[in-house]
Amino acid sequence: MNSTAAEAAARVAARVDPEVIVKPGDARYAGLAGRGYNTRFVASPDEIWLVHCASQVEKAVNRAIADNRRITVRGGGHCFEKLVDDPQFRVLVDMSEMKDITFDPAMNAFAVQAGARLGEVYKALYEGWGVTVPGGVCPEVGVGGHVSGGGYGPLSRRFGLVVDHLYAVEVVVADRGGRARTVIATREGNDPHRDLWWAHTGGGGGGFGIVTRFWFRSPGASGGPSSLLPKPPARMRETYVTWPWAQLTEAAFTRLVLNHGAWHAANSAPGSPYAVMHSSFQLHSSIAGSIQLEIRMDATLPNTAQLHDDYINAVNAGVGVQPTIDVKEGTWLEIALEPTASYGAYSRQKSMGGHLRKPLTAPQVSAIYRSLSDPTHYGVGLVYLAAYGCRINTVPSSATAIPQRDSVIKLWYSNNWSDPSQDEAEVDWVRTLRKNVHAETGGFPVPNDRQDGGYINYPDIDMRDPAQNTTGVPWYSLFWKDNYPRLQRVKNTYDPKNVFRHALSLDPA
Repeated sequence: MNSTAAEAAARVAARVDPEVIVKPGDARYAGLAGRGYNTRFVASPDEIWLVHCASQVEKAVNRAIADNRRITVRGGGHCFEKLVDDPQFRVLVDMSEMKDITFDPAMNAFAVQAGARLGEVYKALYEGWGVTVPGGVCPEVGVGGHVSGGGYGPLSRRFGLVVDHLYAVEVVVADRGGRARTVIATREGNDPHRDLWWAHTGGGGGGFGIVTRFWFRSPGASGGPSSLLPKPPARMRETYVTWPWAQLTEAAFTRLVLNHGAWHAANSAPGSPYAVMHSSFQLHSSIAGSIQLEIRMDATLPNTAQLHDDYINAVNAGVGVQPTIDVKEGTWLEIALEPTASYGAYSRQKSMGGHLRKPLTAPQVSAIYRSLSDPTHYGVGLVYLAAYGCRINTVPSSATAIPQRDSVIKLWYSNNWSDPSQDEAEVDWVRTLRKNVHAETGGFPVPNDRQDGGYINYPDIDMRDPAQNTTGVPWYSLFWKDNYPRLQRVKNTYDPKNVFRHALSLDPA
C-alpha cells in the first residue's frame, strides 16, 4: 500500500461510530429489508448491519464467515435482479449511512463513500467545486453498484464512463484464512493491488468484496480540486419528443426506429459535434399510449438549437406522424436532480440489457413492434435505446473491466407489472422479446459485428441458465469478453473462498 493509501486507511480506521444490527422483530426491520427496487424479491436476512466505516464491514464479514452464513451488500437499492434480495443471504450489509463526499488532499481526489446516491454526489461535487462525474440519469441510484458495473449517463458521450475517472477503491475482502481485511487499490501502475481497482471498473459489485469508498480524479488531471474532474455545462436543454401509439402503423414505427439507429451510427464517433448530446428512445408498450425520445444537451453552445432540431428532424423523417415537442432549459444541476418517474404499483420487474455496434435491423424492429403492440399484454413493457459512443469509444477495451468500447447504442429490455400471479407470464413476455430480437444469435446479444454482449448493471440471471442461454457462449463472455480471464484472476486472489457471491458473480477457479 502506498503512503497516501495508508494514510487514508488510518483515517477510516479511526472512525468509532457504532454498528447497528437490526434483526427480525425489530420495528425497523421491514423497512430496511424492503428497500429493494424490484418487489418480486424481498430480503429476509437474519441480520441487517447498518455500517459507518470499513472496520464495521470487516466485523460483519468476519461474523458471517464464522457462522457460515451467506453475506451480501446493498448500496442504493436499485438492483433489477435478485443479486441482493435472495433468501440464501442471511447477513445484509446496508451501506446507506456511508454517504460522505469530500475532497481528500492526501489522495488528491474526491472521496465518495459507497452508500451515497448519484444525486447526492452530483450536488456535493458541483456545489462544492463545480465538477462532476459522468454517471447515470437516475439520481436515486447508489454509487456502489453503478460505478463497479461501469456506469454511464447523460455526460458520457462527452466525458466517458464514470469508471474512466475512477482513481481508487477501498474494498473489504476475505483472505484464504477466512479473515476480512480492507484493501485500498489505485490505478497507479506500481500499485500491487491495481488489478482489484481494475475489477471495479466494470466487473460488477458484490463479487470481489464490499466496496466502502471510491476516489475520483480524471487521468492526467492536475492542479486544485476544481480542475480534477469534468465540469458540466452551466445550463442544459431537456426535450421530450412524443409520438402517440394510436397514430403509429407498423411501417411508421419501423421507420422511426430505423431512422434513430441510422442517425446514431453516423453521429457517435469520437469528436462528433453531437458528443454534447445524450438521448434515450423509450419505446413503451402500446398500453402506455405513446413512445418518447428524451434529449439532454448542452444549452450554452451557439449551435445548440440547430443541432437539436436537426436531430429530431432526422429521427422523424418520413414517419408521417407529427410528434409533440416539449422543450425546457435549466441549470445542469436542476436537470440532473430531476427524480426518476415511478412505476407506482407496477413494481414487479424483469429486464436485461446489452450493447449495439450497429443499428437494429428491420426484422429486429418488427419483433419489437409485435411485442410492444401485443393487445394481450397488460404489463408496461419498454425497449430503451440510449445514446452511446463518442468519448466512451476512445478507451481501449482492456483498460477497464467493461470491454464494450465501440458501441453506438446501449440497449435495455424491461417489463413492469403489479400482480404476483402474473409473474410467469410477464417474465415470459421479456424472454420472448429478447429471443425474437436476437434470434440469429440464440436469443442474447452475443458479441459480433452488430452487437456486443450484455451489461452487468442490467443483469439477467437467464444468462447463467443453460435452459435459457442456448447461444453456446458462456454467460461471463457475454458480459466481459476477453477481460474475463483477468477478472477470474482477481477473484482467485481476493476472494478465494467465494465469500462474496451472487447469481452473476464469478466463481473462484
